[in-house]
Amino acid sequence: MLLFDKEADMAETSETRYRVGGMDCAACASKIDTAVRRVAGVADVSVSVVTGTMTIRHDGSSDLKAVERKVTGLGYSVSPFTTPAREGRPHHHHDHAAHGHGDHDHAHDEKEIEGLHGHDHAPMAGPWWRSRKGRLAIFSGAALVVAYAVGHLVPAIASYAFFVAILVGLLPIARRAVMAALSGTPFSIEMLMTIAAVGAVIINAGEEAATVVFLFLVGELLEGVAAGRARESIQSLTALVPKTALLEHNGQMREVPAESLAVGAVIMVRPGDRISADGVIVSGESAIDEAPVTGESTPLRKGVDAVVYAGTVNGDAVLRVRVTAAAADNTIARVVKLVEEAQESKAPTERFIDRFSCYYTPGVVVVAALVAVVPPLFFSGAWGEWIYKGLAILLIGCPCALVISTPAAIAASLSAGARRGLLMKGGAVLETLGKVTMVAFDKTGTLTEGKPRVTDILSFGLSEAQLLSRAAVLEQGSSHPLALAILDRAKADGVPVPPAFELEALPGKGVTGKIGGETVDLLSPPAARERGALNAEQEARIAGLNDEGKSVSVLLVNGAAAGLIAMRDEPREDAGAGLSALKSAGVKAMMLTGDNKRTAAAVAGMLGIDWRGEMMPEDKQRVVGELKREGFVVAKVGDGINDAPALAAADIGIAMGGGTDVALETADAAVLHGRVGDVARMIALSKRTMRNISQNITIALGLKAFFLVTTIAGISGLWPAILADTGATVLVTINALRLLRVRE
Repeated sequence: MLLFDKEADMAETSETRYRVGGMDCAACASKIDTAVRRVAGVADVSVSVVTGTMTIRHDGSSDLKAVERKVTGLGYSVSPFTTPAREGRPHHHHDHAAHGHGDHDHAHDEKEIEGLHGHDHAPMAGPWWRSRKGRLAIFSGAALVVAYAVGHLVPAIASYAFFVAILVGLLPIARRAVMAALSGTPFSIEMLMTIAAVGAVIINAGEEAATVVFLFLVGELLEGVAAGRARESIQSLTALVPKTALLEHNGQMREVPAESLAVGAVIMVRPGDRISADGVIVSGESAIDEAPVTGESTPLRKGVDAVVYAGTVNGDAVLRVRVTAAAADNTIARVVKLVEEAQESKAPTERFIDRFSCYYTPGVVVVAALVAVVPPLFFSGAWGEWIYKGLAILLIGCPCALVISTPAAIAASLSAGARRGLLMKGGAVLETLGKVTMVAFDKTGTLTEGKPRVTDILSFGLSEAQLLSRAAVLEQGSSHPLALAILDRAKADGVPVPPAFELEALPGKGVTGKIGGETVDLLSPPAARERGALNAEQEARIAGLNDEGKSVSVLLVNGAAAGLIAMRDEPREDAGAGLSALKSAGVKAMMLTGDNKRTAAAVAGMLGIDWRGEMMPEDKQRVVGELKREGFVVAKVGDGINDAPALAAADIGIAMGGGTDVALETADAAVLHGRVGDVARMIALSKRTMRNISQNITIALGLKAFFLVTTIAGISGLWPAILADTGATVLVTINALRLLRVRE
């Protein structure tokens, strides 16, 4: 059952990961955390409401059955992650497999467990009315209706009927309250609820107590459904990966489970099928719809050697794909894993509210006791009336809505971001992004495509097509970026590229060959100059192109200059729009590049951005430090490898590009599409989240303050009190879930 193998066994501490059902809010997580920490041998506990998981670190001597008993005693279902251990691969914290294919069996595991324990997590296992919570709310409601009917028909036994109706709903709540108190959480919402209900029975307000218990159960059910929505949103990403794949084996095709695919295996993907693993195309060319994974709306044409991702849809042709990552390590599994880990790391606001609620709940109990006791003792108030008010204050004071206000918004935002290819590692990152005032961009591969393109073809006598054709013939078979730029342009223009003879590379100078009886050379300007092939006008043209940051190749036919081909790494199509989106959000931008100053100035001029050129990685790091000292909150955007020092030095490091391992591991956030505009979207999402959190805190505290005043003034009683609590929790959760709606 457990996730440690030989290697983990030898280590001092082992890690075990559980799926926990029935948690709806941070108060649940806190109760479980407190209880499990008290088990002998447990070193650390991490509980995530959003992902419904608990990870414990223990020294191997701890009784894991005792841990499970503690959690089930509190009213939650618990099951260890049952993950097929792969040979030769130790299971570390947050084992990949736990997110990838392991996820497919959870519903089954949980149904079994649900039968054993008194509480389940309604959102994940079928419709709400089949869950424990749903059934308890329905029984409690039915008992309440029966009690009203009996009370109406036989008034003499009305109080007994309501007492029975209270017991139906209150017994499971009281049991959880006692278990929580014994496990170190005396001031749980269940305890407040139990005291209030028992107190109401004592002062003969049984009818209200029964109604309050029913409303409490409905509120819990609604919280469960809402929490499940947030949980499903990110888990639905894993559902994108097909369960089966067509494996090519000894020339035969056979269908196998996608999770069994080994790295290096070759699979066939038919038109219209989802690709079942990350891989590289071995044969075929097709339009790939990446919208499910990256949100990119237009399909991309991909051919041999192009990278494809699990979960994307093959368009119009059969592809053969070589698998490059096991199911547990594919892009989607890694994204889900990163988001789940991020949701477990708390934002500063969230940590503050957790600390605040530790003092807040006992404070509420003290205030409620004073309200119940002081007026009758010292101001001759009626005992019944003031005890009733004290009980109402107990219910109003429940911190659920306040405690969930931040994590619900952050979880929804992290999920919404991940679905659009915006990865943020945790609440703290999300919170800081909204405060960014300066974004420092790398140039190559970030603001620009990262590969040169032909920008100018200047011909001296030949036509453009003839010039391009001859250059392409010479560059056939070369993998140099400038050669590839010429070949790409020839392909795009449909220029014929006949075979060449006697091709020869001239190291440091260029390439030469025979084409149809002519001797043709493609040379660098200095090499052409050595041959005396350039006149003053041609030299001036070359200088002008160099000033624009372009690399120039000179084509000679039989020793005479026939034309110039200029190339440059051009800005990405969306770079201009992305930078203006930042500007309109009041965020400054700067380009830091290792390129020469002429190229840097040319690209920066096209984009209208400040720049620094000829910078080594340590120079970029120094500039980031200087910007921070000037008072800017700095985000550094780069491709994550040569930018690692600067990414680490910035307040927020953002990696650009298709989810490379180095980029995902080193940065605080990642833009999977590699779109410049996504940086502005990430900052906008952060600002929306912080606004949402402020609204949530205002709703939670505002409703409490309002009902506190009306209760002491004698205007409202127990019903409005419980509605204020569950109503605030549900409102806060629904408000947070608005962040799941993607809007540009």
